[in-house]
Amino acid sequence: MLRLPVGQAYVWRDDTELTLVDAGWVGAADEIEAALRGAGLDPALIRRIVLTHCHRDHVGAAQELADRFGAEILAHALDAPVIRGELPVPEPDLLDWERPLYEHGLTVPEAPPTRVDRELADGEELGFGDGAVALHTPGHTPGSLAIHLPRHGVLFTGDTVATVQGVTFGVFHVDRAEARESMRRLAELEPSVLCCGHGEPVTADAAGQLRKAVA
Repeated sequence: MLRLPVGQAYVWRDDTELTLVDAGWVGAADEIEAALRGAGLDPALIRRIVLTHCHRDHVGAAQELADRFGAEILAHALDAPVIRGELPVPEPDLLDWERPLYEHGLTVPEAPPTRVDRELADGEELGFGDGAVALHTPGHTPGSLAIHLPRHGVLFTGDTVATVQGVTFGVFHVDRAEARESMRRLAELEPSVLCCGHGEPVTADAAGQLRKAVA
């Protein structure tokens, strides 16, 4: 996990290549590169950057990193036009208590228009992690994705789920009911490792905690 001022990104290492899941805010490229080198990883091995959704704290440094290291950028087809700057970022349906948190998140600079080299659909294999699969999890944004590595029991949820105060339903959803259904679908996968866009990874009883959060 690469911890950033708002949110975080993840790196998955296969034998000869790296995959980033999300890319942090627009100023994070140097920080991410330094973190990888500090972990003994060569950033030139980044082959792909998978964006879980179109929000600025996930997209910001994607194109700078992709251009720097020759990686491709992947995102769901419904969020791709937003990521490219062709459509505005969809406005969330905020609860009253979410508004101050949302305004804090907006202190992160807007993400620049960012290319998407590969538009993903539900169930599409991603070419890393011994069979990682993209799962369409609409609700947080129309094109939100989770990434499931079934052979490893690892689930990257994007912002549909959070672990800021235990495993919980995420915040800032465009369609809260749809996001709940997506969260239920993720719980059915029974992951052993849960990695969310905000909060610490869960490595003990991840499936049980996710089921409890859904209930």
